[in-house]
Amino acid sequence: MTSPAVEFNPFLPEFIADPYPLYHRLRIEDPVHWSPMGFWVLTRYDDVTMALRDPRFGRAGFDELLRARFGESGFDLSMLFRDPPDHTRLRMLVSKAFTPRVVERLRPRIQQVVDGLLDAVHPARAMDVIADLAYPLPVTVICEMLGVPGGDRARFRQWSEAIARSLDAIAMPGDPEIVERGNAARRALADYFRALIAERRQAPRADLLSELIAAEEQGDRLSEPELLATCMLLFVAGHETTVNLIGNGLLALLRHPAELRRLREDPSLVESAVEELLRYDGPAQRTGRMPSVDVEIDGRTIRKGDLLLAVIGAANRDPAHFPEPDRLDLTRGDNHHLAFGWGIHFCLGASLARAEAQLAINTVLRRMPALALATSAPEWREASALRGLRALPVGW
Repeated sequence: MTSPAVEFNPFLPEFIADPYPLYHRLRIEDPVHWSPMGFWVLTRYDDVTMALRDPRFGRAGFDELLRARFGESGFDLSMLFRDPPDHTRLRMLVSKAFTPRVVERLRPRIQQVVDGLLDAVHPARAMDVIADLAYPLPVTVICEMLGVPGGDRARFRQWSEAIARSLDAIAMPGDPEIVERGNAARRALADYFRALIAERRQAPRADLLSELIAAEEQGDRLSEPELLATCMLLFVAGHETTVNLIGNGLLALLRHPAELRRLREDPSLVESAVEELLRYDGPAQRTGRMPSVDVEIDGRTIRKGDLLLAVIGAANRDPAHFPEPDRLDLTRGDNHHLAFGWGIHFCLGASLARAEAQLAINTVLRRMPALALATSAPEWREASALRGLRALPVGW
């Protein structure tokens, strides 16, 4: 009896819980997969890398796709959905705030935030990793960088979750309620930043938002709609993936006690450990591209303007590049994972995300001996483009 043809369906509950078995089937049986949902799916490392760095695969056309899916976006003018030269111009404006040197100077403040969050839960000997650490840490850091007042940060979680969930609809039409909740969250976030931008115009401060406003006021570097889109992108991207990196990473360690013990006994492994956690179960599972010309891959023709999903999560488990890819190995060598992307759209905040995860994970392991899961079935968020947990209860 032959097995049914493999098909990419990110809405299935078993896919949300564990997408990697399907990725393996696709890579073996149909690595250049045409989905009945109306897009191409690449799962091999070499194909995904090619799509991420080849200039024939760009973002041109995403503005129309976003309007078709959402009726609006708020992000379509951000660098995330632009090609050069606009992408280059926008990225240059903000890249200096996320260099490794700047992030290194932020480490003491990141450590201070981590310690404060863990001080609050330590007497209870229990916490929800997501609510008590993984979410408030990167939100605090990116808000301080942008200049968002501390008292306003609590309202952002519902908005960011709704936006993250709606990202699945970029590739495929989904539940209209999910799309509308995402749109409502984008509108609320845009309204918030419009008001904050107006305040900073009157009273600039030493923060990234004030620097972006100054660039916009020069007239030829940043338009007002681009300023708003950039603020929204930096806020959402500046914390959403890091939340999931810390949550997914600690879950993986707790499910691999030998590796957890290895890191606890030798905290200097944390840099390679975070790279392996990014590879093993990274937060960004896929990204989209559209070819500007017809491109042939493995005998199949991707037509100009077709939507193509480069599945980063699958590429990071490709046995052609990662021996024993389903094994967590915190000392894995030559770990050229794609968790932060590749090419011109390589994640601007990669250094910041790495620093936050390294400090958070090492501090938890140092301060919480006998850390253990408090549930046998952690609940995953239903979003599949950004993979993360709804909650992760632990005790020690």
